[in-house]
Order: sequence, then C-alpha cells, then structure tokens
Amino acid sequence: MHKFLRTVGFSLYQKDRDIEKLLDKLCEDLSGIKRMQIDEESNLCELRREVAPGMGIAIFGEMDQEGNFQRQYYYPYLKSTDMTSDVSCSIQRHTEKETYAGLLDEYKVGISLIFYIDNSFECRERIIDRHPMDTKDVCMTGLAINGKILLPIQKTEKQRERARVAAKDRNNLLEAAKNGDEDAMETLTIEDIDLYSQASRRVMKEDLYSIIDSCFMPCGVECDQYSIIGEIIKMDVKKNQVTEEEVYDFTVECSDLIFHVGIAKKDLVGTPEVGRRFKGQIWMQGTVNFKESLEEI
Repeated sequence: MHKFLRTVGFSLYQKDRDIEKLLDKLCEDLSGIKRMQIDEESNLCELRREVAPGMGIAIFGEMDQEGNFQRQYYYPYLKSTDMTSDVSCSIQRHTEKETYAGLLDEYKVGISLIFYIDNSFECRERIIDRHPMDTKDVCMTGLAINGKILLPIQKTEKQRERARVAAKDRNNLLEAAKNGDEDAMETLTIEDIDLYSQASRRVMKEDLYSIIDSCFMPCGVECDQYSIIGEIIKMDVKKNQVTEEEVYDFTVECSDLIFHVGIAKKDLVGTPEVGRRFKGQIWMQGTVNFKESLEEI
C-alpha cells in the first residue's frame, strides 16, 4: 500500500486486499482516462479519481487489445494552483516507473529541492513529441501522515519587514557565491558563524521552537521527503466522498516558499489556526507549468 493514502482520507484501508478492492471500484468507470501510445506494442494510461476538490488518487497502467485497463501503480495527490517557485526546473525520469522527479536550485531554502512531479503524463507526452521542456513555474504540495501545531513567534511588523529584507539579501549572496564570488562566500561563512553563536547562547535559556521560526530540511533517505516548520496563512477542510474522513489543506509559508500541505484531521495534534505553525514530515509533490502549453504548440 502507499504510505500516504491516509493523507487523502483513506486511513481505514490498511490491507493490500482492501486497497485492491478500492482501486477496482475506482477503475469501474474509465471515463476521462488519458491514453498515450509509447511504441507499437505499449501504451501509457492515466486515470484520476477525485475524492474531494483537487484531491484524489492517480492510477497508471496500460490498455490491452481488448480495451481492458491493466493497473500497474498508483499514488495519492493534492493539487495546488498557488505558485511556489519560478526558478528553472530540471526534470528526470525515475528508474523503475514512468514517473518523474523535479529539481529546483532554490536559493530560499539553500538546497537543491527535489519533488515528485504530479503531471508526469504531460512530461512524457512532451518527451515523445519532442516539445520544449522549458518550465515557467512550479506549484507544490506536501502530503503528511502526522503533524503538530506550534504557537507562533510574536513579532512586530518592523521585525517581519527586517526579516524579509535579510532573507532577500541572503538569497542574493547565495546566488553570487554559486557564481564564484569569494567575497559573498566569506560573508555567508561569517553570518553562519554568528548565527550559530547566537543560537547556542539562546538555546540555554529559551525553548528551541521560539528560536527556530521556520525550517525546511531533507528528512530520511528518500530525496523528496522533508521536515518542515511553517506558518499557516490559510486553511481549508476537505471531506473524502468515499470514506467521509476530513482532511486539512493548509497553505503554508516556510523559508519564504508558499505551498500547500495536506494532512488527515485525525493525524494532526493541536488546533490549527491561521498564524500558528505546522510542524511535520512531508512528501513533496509538484505540478510543473511549462512556458508553452501543449495547446499552443
């Protein structure tokens, strides 16, 4: 079974046989299925079944000569239309399946951000038809199987503005350092030493989460999973039409990135409110928007 099925409201489906029955039910109606011919003998089909607006299960497989859909793999998804990043995105196919990973050199988080591409069918279409792969922006979502709500750090508007300016300056320094600017490298090193010194002094007297406002860091051995702390700037509740389970859809600001986080209501500890912070481990997905749509080509 897929670890993050419970995130979209299928927490009761814990046995493989139960999940197979669910997928069989979702595949009874093949209306809306997308099909692409890869070569003379093989094709790729994508079937999406929404269980709430913008949330559901994507099922992939192959259509045989008799018109029967042969299921191969699936994953839960959560859609977002909020732009997370507009830096150039590299796209790489996974080894095992017809799925793709995206990589962003995002200065805001200071790491190469890797995520699971949700619109992999479109990527495959572009590769087969040899269409341009130039990206415009990426809309990201994270799926979490557990999480906690933290109280916010009290800040004045002047402090918030100062933090925004400092973050912008640091991004500029990181970009310059990547391009070989030695002065920028030295400045960043000194800033990191000062920051470590300040944090070491404060942690002796203060709680750790009053020092760390937000964080975004890789977690575990899988490259598209991250541990985050981010401020909730908007929240919605979605109900799974099959199981009636409720799912939170948070819009989170984390390390100057804005993306959505989905988590089942029963898996969240604490009472969420706008302004409070979400802490948890997420599986990062994303929809890549290309500069030229397939309709324009």
